[in-house]
Amino acid sequence: MTQTKHLFTRTALQRIALVALVAGLTTCAVAQTMPATAPAASTAAAPTQTPPFNGIAHIAIRVQSIADSLAFYNKLGYQQAFAWTRGDVTTQSFLKLNDTQYIELYPAGPLGPPRTAAPTSAQAATPSTGQAAAPSPTPTPARPPTPSTSGFMHLCFEGADLHAIHDFYVAEGLTPSPVNTAAAGNLLFTLRGPQQATSPQNIEYTQYMPGSKHTLDFGQHLSPDRVADKMTVVVLAMQDPAAARDYYLTKLGFTASKGNPMLLTLPGKSGQQVEIVPVDTLGANGSIVLSTPNLDKSAAQLSRQQVPFKRASSSTTDANGRTRSEEMITVTDPDGNILRIVQAN
Repeated sequence: MTQTKHLFTRTALQRIALVALVAGLTTCAVAQTMPATAPAASTAAAPTQTPPFNGIAHIAIRVQSIADSLAFYNKLGYQQAFAWTRGDVTTQSFLKLNDTQYIELYPAGPLGPPRTAAPTSAQAATPSTGQAAAPSPTPTPARPPTPSTSGFMHLCFEGADLHAIHDFYVAEGLTPSPVNTAAAGNLLFTLRGPQQATSPQNIEYTQYMPGSKHTLDFGQHLSPDRVADKMTVVVLAMQDPAAARDYYLTKLGFTASKGNPMLLTLPGKSGQQVEIVPVDTLGANGSIVLSTPNLDKSAAQLSRQQVPFKRASSSTTDANGRTRSEEMITVTDPDGNILRIVQAN
């Protein structure tokens, strides 16, 4: 009887040991397969700096007469790629500098109601802005009021990955509008910036998408008579230049030029810049720097079209802090906006 009892106990212990061995082997097998699925549970580290921009996409200005402005810019060799109209009235004209850069013309007029939500389908069909957001169930923050007189309206940057830039700004505590598909077919979001001459800056960010108005126009409306083929600097007149500079450096991820602390370089490798100046330097007007491979050809085009211009030498500092003397052509459009043309490096 005792022998049977010992036999039963030994058999039970062997069974327990076998179960433990199987459990151990199973645990080991599971542990060996875990690394294959672990990455799915992890989250990518947030970027430590602003995701790169491709460059400056466009500036927008209000003008007293779109027809007169078109006639002026046509003399400079720039063509309208497309336009938005409401009936017989042109509400926005897209003047093409190159395949990715534009000057947008809006008519000066009375203030419209504040934009506090996504537009309706009817508004999207006849947009008052070329980058109006498509209908969305998510309301967008109110935009600052647009000046009713002619002058600089806004600046738009082209992002390499718009969602990444948007999410980075949100992580930094900023409040950009949601990323939407704009009327022209590109991705778009906006951000309220520092105080300009009459209202807070409205900063736009876009990403060109396949099938958009801009993308479908690649290679078209590029006259060989253009006085310049790239926008390299946009001048921003600010009520508080020091605060605006700090905002661009600490919030938006720009870097200061070594030679000019108010000349700030975009995130990324474009080398393009914004320059912060006091409001009394420009008032409500805009100013941009354009580059050309042949300054003499630009001067000849302006002379041939009887467009008044000034040509003089000036001292400039590039993004690497190198200062040099170079010739510059200055042209003023019918509304007082200043275009400076320099020889490309």
